[in-house]
Amino acid sequence: MTRVVVANEYGGPEVLAIVDETVREPGPGEVLLDIRAAGVNPADLKAYGGEFGRHPERLPLHVGSEASGVVRAVGADAIGADGPVRVGDEVIAYRIQGGYAEQAVVPAASIVPRPSTLTWEQAGGLMLTGVTAAHTLIATAVGEGDTVLVHGAAGGVGTMAVQLTIVAGARVIGTASPASHEALRALGAEPVAYGDGLADRVRALAPEGIDAAIDTVGTDEALDVSLELVADRSRIATIANFGRGPAAGVKVLGGGPGADPGIEIRLGARLDLARLAERGVLTVVVDRVFPLDRVVAAHEYLRGGHAHGKVILIP
Repeated sequence: MTRVVVANEYGGPEVLAIVDETVREPGPGEVLLDIRAAGVNPADLKAYGGEFGRHPERLPLHVGSEASGVVRAVGADAIGADGPVRVGDEVIAYRIQGGYAEQAVVPAASIVPRPSTLTWEQAGGLMLTGVTAAHTLIATAVGEGDTVLVHGAAGGVGTMAVQLTIVAGARVIGTASPASHEALRALGAEPVAYGDGLADRVRALAPEGIDAAIDTVGTDEALDVSLELVADRSRIATIANFGRGPAAGVKVLGGGPGADPGIEIRLGARLDLARLAERGVLTVVVDRVFPLDRVVAAHEYLRGGHAHGKVILIP
């Protein structure tokens, strides 16, 4: 038996429950994973909140799309993103269902080697924010010599976008509350406080102009300032403003209505992210770690919108 988190109905964090389930043997192309840590993401809240549809046939919903762990057993033809998967491998699994668990059977194709530079908690939170950030950089054609404005730079996707932008040889100006400015400087960004006068503060830092903007927060301010400062709207991307983004002519990315999911781009970025982390040029900023039995508290904290980095669950 293994403990897993499920949602038996659609709603807020209070619908989450921990139940015992029988662990089955992995079939062809599958892996049984002993989970060490799982990333908590806004998409998880949206899934059981019904934002992707309220389908009774999908209940109980097994929650969690990314996790790190050790391979316990493998089925036939268990081939991961980097080759055959073997018992004892230390890995990351993304995308999966049911990552909030002690054990889970997952597709072998979701498996990526765990970078030795990352803790279990960091590894469990690398992929979703990492591939999302990678998608925004590709969509906005960020490259050497660019100056990029990242809105919500201290959040999970934001900290990844900052680091990947620097790896690409570009300069990063990142919006965040003053309490996060020192942490952003440590990542290589130039922080700026959001709020009234943001466009002027950014102009003061970059009088030569902003080449691209990445919005991870979805506020009117983020979109308006991006439109004001970036001449080419095709070099503005949002992962959160699904209401105004399409009409504004910017790149709308992710799982929202009318957005580009970029599935192939995101899955293709997984090995690059793992290799960058292995080289020590990419890290995962972990904000808080919760035990599995406090999953409701973890989701309430994430829903509050004040996480500076990743929220992680450990079995």
